[in-house]
Amino acid sequence: MAMRHARFSRKHLGLLAAFAAVVIIISTAIYIGVGGRDNSLGTTATKPRGGAAQASAGTWVGTWATSPAAAEPNTPDGYAGMSIRNVIHTSVGGNGARIQLSNLFGKRPLTISHATLAVAAAPNNPTAAQGTMRRLTFAGNSYVTIPTGQSIVSDPTRLEIPQAADLLVTTYSPSPSGPVTYHPHARQISYLARGDRAEDPAGTTYTEQTPSWRYLTGVDVLTNEARGAVVTLGDSITDGITSTAGGNRRWPDYLAERLRTEPGAPRYGVLNQGISGNRVLTDGTKFPPDNPSALSRVERDVLGGTGVKAVVVELGVNDILRNPARADAKEITDGLRKLVQQAHSRGLRVVGGTLMPFGGHRGFTPRLNDVREQVNAEIRAGRVFDEVVDFDLALRDPAAPMRLMPRFDSGDHLHPSDEGFRQMARALNLEHLKGSAPASL
Repeated sequence: MAMRHARFSRKHLGLLAAFAAVVIIISTAIYIGVGGRDNSLGTTATKPRGGAAQASAGTWVGTWATSPAAAEPNTPDGYAGMSIRNVIHTSVGGNGARIQLSNLFGKRPLTISHATLAVAAAPNNPTAAQGTMRRLTFAGNSYVTIPTGQSIVSDPTRLEIPQAADLLVTTYSPSPSGPVTYHPHARQISYLARGDRAEDPAGTTYTEQTPSWRYLTGVDVLTNEARGAVVTLGDSITDGITSTAGGNRRWPDYLAERLRTEPGAPRYGVLNQGISGNRVLTDGTKFPPDNPSALSRVERDVLGGTGVKAVVVELGVNDILRNPARADAKEITDGLRKLVQQAHSRGLRVVGGTLMPFGGHRGFTPRLNDVREQVNAEIRAGRVFDEVVDFDLALRDPAAPMRLMPRFDSGDHLHPSDEGFRQMARALNLEHLKGSAPASL
């Protein structure tokens, strides 16, 4: 009996060892899903479509983001029965991706029954490149319902994401959802189609164009190219409201180009969290507040980003110019210091920009310019941010320092031209983005 038991054990031990080896091989070939925007992998397995190559190990980094700015006017039923194909532009690439959708300004739950991701066949084009269309899942399901005021992150999908390329993120909602969470002034044309066309690779049914992004607030990539991301927090100047539409010529786009190409530059993705009209201190007037103040959104739009290592702040001019004006330099700089404190709580260094001149703009007065210069003096003295980027010095006209240099002026004497945006990116010392320990202020 003992000999039979020994033979049985040796035989089955061999079978068990072979089975274990097969399990290990299969397990390593499965791409693991996640339920949140961190840098770890979770336990929900997803099976990507399209036979993409296995994703190698890497780090989750934000490649693109935008801030939910408001509830879109005149959308009481959302876009029920329509496909929304958002066109966005990556900063860094990777071999896997996941998206974030937001229902921040909705008044009822938002159901997305079909969502896809693809690489665009050409810039500013709603047609997907061949073989890149992927159906997205959420906790393993092809549909998701996002509660009012909340956001959701998709499971990862395997897809080669190029750097500096257009992606197509398409959502279809079958039922009325209430006001749409959107970002106007995208400076990028996106598209809409009737019916569920989320997985159509051709763009022929996408006959309606739109200058806004809807629901989509972030795209992360699993990457070996980048080791983190930088957030640019700002107003219409960071939003790029006067940049060439579809040209990716906002100053954060030029910053992304520098980070990709310059020797010694930190390899970071760039997350543009600019909102046109944004202020440090004051929210919009609706509830929930449209155009939420920088202080009220820093937790979500900055600290909630994936892989964030540093922050660049360009804010304050709207606090001076917009009604109700907060024409008090101390109030503005105290607000900026609170932003820095919140970033320091996560170990992030903060680079802050001086306020650029607006002489010639319809809102200009000598008194308001004095407030701007008081804010700038405090920033330059090193009493607000860890590091300073002197946008004012970089773009002002030496012959008329209360104005932008003509070639940097879009024509409204407040917002830069494409060349002005490029100059803003040039002015930033990339060494200031390195390191995580905050300076003492």
